[in-house]
Amino acid sequence: MKVLRCPENPIIGPKDVKPSMDGFEVIGTFNAGVARLGGEIILLIRVAEKPISENPKVALAAFYDVAEGNVSLKEFSKDDSAIDFSDPRLLVTPAETYLTSISHFRVARSKDGIKFKIEDKPALAAASKYESFGIEDARISQIGDTYYISYVAVSPLGAATCLASTEDFKSFNRYGVIFCPDNKDVVIFPERINGKYYAFHRPISPLFKSCHMWIAESVDMKCWGNHRYLIGLRDGLWDESRIGAGTVPVRTEAGWLEIYHGVDKNNRYCLGAVLTDLSQPYKVIARTAEPILQPQTDYETNGFFANVVFTCGLICEDGKLKIYYGVTDTAICYAELKLKDVLDKLVNQI
Repeated sequence: MKVLRCPENPIIGPKDVKPSMDGFEVIGTFNAGVARLGGEIILLIRVAEKPISENPKVALAAFYDVAEGNVSLKEFSKDDSAIDFSDPRLLVTPAETYLTSISHFRVARSKDGIKFKIEDKPALAAASKYESFGIEDARISQIGDTYYISYVAVSPLGAATCLASTEDFKSFNRYGVIFCPDNKDVVIFPERINGKYYAFHRPISPLFKSCHMWIAESVDMKCWGNHRYLIGLRDGLWDESRIGAGTVPVRTEAGWLEIYHGVDKNNRYCLGAVLTDLSQPYKVIARTAEPILQPQTDYETNGFFANVVFTCGLICEDGKLKIYYGVTDTAICYAELKLKDVLDKLVNQI
């Protein structure tokens, strides 16, 4: 399949974003939700910031202190053999786990979809006990004039999914948790189907070590039920270890097209597609056997967390899938695929 990567990739990197706090550095700008607003392309970027430690033997973790109403720091000795520093994203002690960075959302605006002006201040940041380790991976569903934003809230209580909305990406309404831990990768369909809202989601079962995509429905977008299994892992393929919804589903003549991520046993993240029925979106029609986008370039294979392509949003227009995707948990890239090419790959690939 032909993938047209932007020659200017990565189009947004850590160097392009100012830290929101003194004593912090931006280490990642990635996994952005995307929307059209008037004549602009809007990105809601996940910005990961890391506290700067002036002592080489001390690692710092940042968290939102609910009692104080601000971000606080905790110190960890790198000489402590009981602490696991092997994952660059985590600080794991025998009693608890902290993140090495804390994320918030920043708005970026563009006329051409490639060159963006990034706002200096966070649009949304941690604001509750459910978000004490930050907020991550926004997906944006436009329904009428309102943009609904589902996002991951991370805390010691687990990874939950929250909901917010906006009409202008300047002021936001927050509705709290809509999917309890451990549940991520929630994407809300961009229209009601037979009077109901639908959403893909990805619950995790530690007991059975399962990580599959499900679908749920709602009458108000806040309380979700009638949860049904959608698709699962496939042994020996690119999505054998972990999967999750990526983009807001796209309506096509063939069905609802969902671009999702899959992970193999080597922690290599790729993108694929699944097609579901237009009037019964819980019915799977087809699925790609091979990835439609996979780590190949240097900026996709080398970085903070190597061999990762991950998307939270696309715009479908002019027969093209215009995908904004995160690479190596570091930067944002842009690529285009022909819609027809992706649909052709779905034939007989359930």
